Amino acid sequence: MVINNHNGASAIVLINTAPGKEDQVYSQIENIPEVSEVLMLFGEYDLFLKLNCRDFGDLSGIVISRIRSIIGVDSTMTLTVAPITK
Repeated sequence: MVINNHNGASAIVLINTAPGKEDQVYSQIENIPEVSEVLMLFGEYDLFLKLNCRDFGDLSGIVISRIRSIIGVDSTMTLTVAPITK
């Protein structure tokens, strides 16, 4: 079991790429410091990544300005992580 112990804003981002651009987009995603994990997929989406950011404003900026602007990214789906209080 993985416990989310990040105090900022976290999200899963699913990415569809242009055909044949998966490797190029993957390489660009790896250079974003807030990305803690990136996986290439088979199926409806081409890439899965985890983001850990300071806050939701930072998260939004990274998705819009850094990820969606990568050449070869066709679309994204961002799933924000709900904080769990105990």
